[in-house]
Amino acid sequence: MPQFSPPLGDHLFCLYDLLSFDHSLPGSEGLSRDVIEAVLVQSARFCTDVVHPLNRSADEEGVHFDSGRVTTPQGFRDAYAKLVAGGWPALTARPEHGGQGMPHMVNILFEEMLNGACLAFGLFPGLTRGAYVLLNDYGSAKQKALYGPKLASGEWAGSMCLTEAHCGTDLGLLRTQALPREDGSFALSGTKIFISAGEHDLTPNIVYFVLARLPDAPKGSKGISLFLVPKFLVTEDGALGPRNGISCGAVEHKMGIHGCPTCVMNLDGAVGWLVGEPHQGLKAMFSMMNAERIAVGIHGLAIAEASYQNAVAYARERLQGRAPSGPRAPQKEADPIIVHPDVRRMLMTQRALTEGCRMLALWTAQALDLSERHPEADVRQRAADMVALLTPVVKAFLTDCGSDVANLGVQILGGHGFIRANGQEQFVRDVRITQIYEGTNGIQAMDLLGRKVLHLDLFASFAEPVTAFVSAHEDDDALADFVAPLAASFDLLDDATRLVRARRAPDEAGAAAVDYLRLFALTALAYLWARAAKASLNRGNEDFHRAKLATARFFMQRILPDTASLHARIAAGAAPVMELDEAMF
Repeated sequence: MPQFSPPLGDHLFCLYDLLSFDHSLPGSEGLSRDVIEAVLVQSARFCTDVVHPLNRSADEEGVHFDSGRVTTPQGFRDAYAKLVAGGWPALTARPEHGGQGMPHMVNILFEEMLNGACLAFGLFPGLTRGAYVLLNDYGSAKQKALYGPKLASGEWAGSMCLTEAHCGTDLGLLRTQALPREDGSFALSGTKIFISAGEHDLTPNIVYFVLARLPDAPKGSKGISLFLVPKFLVTEDGALGPRNGISCGAVEHKMGIHGCPTCVMNLDGAVGWLVGEPHQGLKAMFSMMNAERIAVGIHGLAIAEASYQNAVAYARERLQGRAPSGPRAPQKEADPIIVHPDVRRMLMTQRALTEGCRMLALWTAQALDLSERHPEADVRQRAADMVALLTPVVKAFLTDCGSDVANLGVQILGGHGFIRANGQEQFVRDVRITQIYEGTNGIQAMDLLGRKVLHLDLFASFAEPVTAFVSAHEDDDALADFVAPLAASFDLLDDATRLVRARRAPDEAGAAAVDYLRLFALTALAYLWARAAKASLNRGNEDFHRAKLATARFFMQRILPDTASLHARIAAGAAPVMELDEAMF
């Protein structure tokens, strides 16, 4: 049976030793370290005791679909009721909506634990939180008052309806229509596909945010509007009214996340209300999508942590062969495979990527907290620039790493990794969708390079802290193993940025984007690993900090050198990618 134990020690190290969690930010003044630790401990207990036991059974059972009704796997309803009763969906929600107003840094760690325990379950409250963010950013005062507290608490669920069968990422092609009604609402008609948690039995109501076109809408993405469409209509006093004209036509049969339904949703004159301005729906929807992109990155981190934990447990117990340096367990018929260098290579890769991704996620969450809470406008703007720059990196790199780490988990277990009972193959299946969710990782790479770096010129928001750290520590002999590789990696990234900026051919950015994002991400991890090494040096005699230093060295010496090949591919330009004529494929 797969195991899962939230890594609370590393969570606290990242919060306090690495990132110096700021208790003085507005809204955080009453959150002492004791309070934060208590929240994390209770989070861990809920996730391990209530949610994790559902992971395997939900994968085996899946969801049930019957005449438009979706039933979630056994145990989900009870666990969801406990989730709401515990106030977990409301961690970051506004106090005026009944939320706890906690920093994103704390919520990120809760979401890692929840999704590491059972990703299919964690998708439900994750989507609801994204819906709440959108409502809070763009909803009218009446919409916020009517739906905000219900979404904040998780009493009602949220979902977003974007994709149509004929258009995936190219939302400018969507055809769903919204016709005005006399009372100021709209009647929506169309079909949406790939709608996660589009129908289920966990909550009495679901609030959908639907992209559609008004009759006078211009063509393309500039003609998209956003509408709030409840599953059940809601009266002025918040009571549930009649069923709305939105229903589930089918559920997809999928590779993984069997416990969360992926639905075809039919809108047959469904009543909805405009959110934000007409024809500005895509801008508003990105409020939810960007929140979900960070959340999906956390899904990748969560599965990476779960896979690593189970790979370590297996490698400690599985006996096979003898260590090259001689028997390590002479009293046994063979040594545990953790003694073998190649197994160590895989475990250390899992560990270095997982812990590095956690640092990157929390660094991004810290910037998000600053962008929303800091009293000085210029600090908020710099932090917002950093969030915009890092969001596609978190989404793409953390999900790529989640998939890579899960596949390494299968390899470490060998044939037993391919067997369902041991759980590693489920990690591979479940995490694979995260590289596609919320815009494929290739699209995230184009967002980073084409929009955030080349168009908005946000690269300096990342370069400044990195170059400042290198300048401050380049003569520190104790940090030489970490600062020198970081400086070399940043030089490659800086040069790659200049190369792409100098090229004007239309295909150049597209050909470089995926390699550029990974080069950027590895450099960001090098910066964070160097900071982690600095935080661990003075306490290097403790096992935890000795392990942190060893992992930092492994990253610098065995993973970071990939930046050289990434730079070489970027320097090669678009010609090798585009040379072959389409007809020759």
